[in-house]
Amino acid sequence: MTAIVDPGVVAAVADAHRREWAFVLAATVRVTGDIDLGEECVQDAYARALSAWASAGVPANPGAWLTTVARRRALDLKRRDATARRAAPFLLDDDPTPGPDDQVGDRPDIDDDRLRLVFTCCHPALSPDARVALTLRLLCGLTTGEVARAFLVTESTMAARISRAKKKITAARIPYRVPDLAELPARVGAVLDVVHLLFTTGHSAPIGDDLVRRDLVERALDLTRMLRTLLPGDADVAGLLALILLTDARRDARTDDDGRLLLLAEQDRARWDYAAITEGVALVREALRRRPPGRFALMAAIAAVHDQAPRYTDTDWNEIVALYDLLVQLWPSPVVALNRAAALGLAHGPSAGLAALDALAEEPQLAGYAYLPAARADFLSRLGRTDQARLAYAEALLLTENTVERDFLTDRLAQLDR
Repeated sequence: MTAIVDPGVVAAVADAHRREWAFVLAATVRVTGDIDLGEECVQDAYARALSAWASAGVPANPGAWLTTVARRRALDLKRRDATARRAAPFLLDDDPTPGPDDQVGDRPDIDDDRLRLVFTCCHPALSPDARVALTLRLLCGLTTGEVARAFLVTESTMAARISRAKKKITAARIPYRVPDLAELPARVGAVLDVVHLLFTTGHSAPIGDDLVRRDLVERALDLTRMLRTLLPGDADVAGLLALILLTDARRDARTDDDGRLLLLAEQDRARWDYAAITEGVALVREALRRRPPGRFALMAAIAAVHDQAPRYTDTDWNEIVALYDLLVQLWPSPVVALNRAAALGLAHGPSAGLAALDALAEEPQLAGYAYLPAARADFLSRLGRTDQARLAYAEALLLTENTVERDFLTDRLAQLDR
């Protein structure tokens, strides 16, 4: 007979997974020295939590409980491994005080295992795509399917990519530490890519009932602030921090009281976080001093144009298109081209926007990207081409797995019928 687990306990474990996964895994990997073994021990700890918390209650500090259980499991497995017996005296200390590899002489003393895990997963020995994918999988606890959707690839492709990356870390004996200051400039670019994708995945969750995954957004912001402490003069770090602040400043206005998605034109700008906007604008100005400006600085500048417009009708769409023109040259991404096309339609009319979107129709990386048919549907509707708009909205619905976004598209489709 299958035991029935208290729904409250299930919810507590799920919440601990969202909030504590990165802390627990990073601390456990520091003990195991092996990512696969660390992940196995953490998964076992979460499984044990379901039964232990049902009988003893949810602990006051779920992250500490999970970390202790995962680390003890790791130590048990290590002790059983005859080849690791010589390392046992070092592994028996449950207090994760810095060891020799952690005391890098000329860097700030930031003792955060998550940052160690990011730099390990973003080692130059790994391919750029593998770095980002592995960090999202391990640091954030995203499923392979969620990571695949963030990359616009199939789940099987992503599973193989993550597996290869893990094996490469083991084979290359990549160290688990934050690089010293001499190495940081060459290493930070890959880390910024990771944190940016982490933020975008949280800002518009690809799947689930919530529009935003606050845990991922907060983790991205936390890591970027740590990088800012490590590299206070780095323009790309300043640009990414500005982008996160300026984009996330609109979070409270993105949905109404019923949870319905609101576009920029519908948002109550009084609900925006103007302290974050002020900080972000100052960082944009700092980041733009570098010539040529980096892609994060340009993306942040676009966000700043939106945030500094008193009303939606005051938005300078021509300036936004000009910034996208620079960005698409610097970073020729299909998603950037899509965003530029949408801005073009708002600056020069729906016909111009639709033509730019249609030019991207054969782009393979956008084949499963719901925002392309959704943007086409909006412009088609503005042009009075209702039947084509209806088909485009239906296509977008097929590609959307976030409940809030699906409800928004369903409502738009119903408006066409009305």
